[in-house]
Amino acid sequence: MKACIVVYPGSNCDRDVYHALKYVGVDVNYVGLDDSLDGCDLVVLPGGFSYGDYLRPGAVAAREKISHEVRRAADRGKLILGICNGFQILIEMGLLPGALLRNSSGRFVSKWVRLIVEDVDTPFTRNFKSREVIKLPVAHGYGRYFKTDSAIRVVFKYMDDVNGSDDMIAAVTTEDGRILGMMPHPERAYEKLLGGEDGLKLFTSVVEYLRRNAS
Repeated sequence: MKACIVVYPGSNCDRDVYHALKYVGVDVNYVGLDDSLDGCDLVVLPGGFSYGDYLRPGAVAAREKISHEVRRAADRGKLILGICNGFQILIEMGLLPGALLRNSSGRFVSKWVRLIVEDVDTPFTRNFKSREVIKLPVAHGYGRYFKTDSAIRVVFKYMDDVNGSDDMIAAVTTEDGRILGMMPHPERAYEKLLGGEDGLKLFTSVVEYLRRNAS
């Protein structure tokens, strides 16, 4: 079982993701702009400010060579997780629906938030309970989700209005559930020392799914 963390210039949550995945026993590699994703079972696009958020958050990164590798991985049915800036990149690539706009407050938001688990039938959420309330941290300036498709599959919703997102949406997935984009940071909440461990269930869900579906 191998996970690959894509590191763009400006990524700054790659080490957090690395430690969270190692914590649940996953073999983890960092992947650079010119690398391949062959052999990766899980691809993670971490948070940060790729290319300084120039043009739009995620817009430049989405056009990098490694992002074409991400698209190839998606075409092969691999699991892909985009967290915060990674979510923005996946939307810019067209792998997830919608848009992520500037927070309605016009300010950067950094705090712990309450979320409702809306969909437990994905590789990322099988260990959560339906409608379970969890707490994860957010840290973003452009996290306001704008719906462009009424048929989207919502995974997490905010309990309170954090950034003005349509329908309080915090995370969406593809129809098959293999690509997940989320603004909250599960990698910052996988053990009590960090202030909470609700994010751990996401990583254990992935591990169990990959083990059961190992080829």
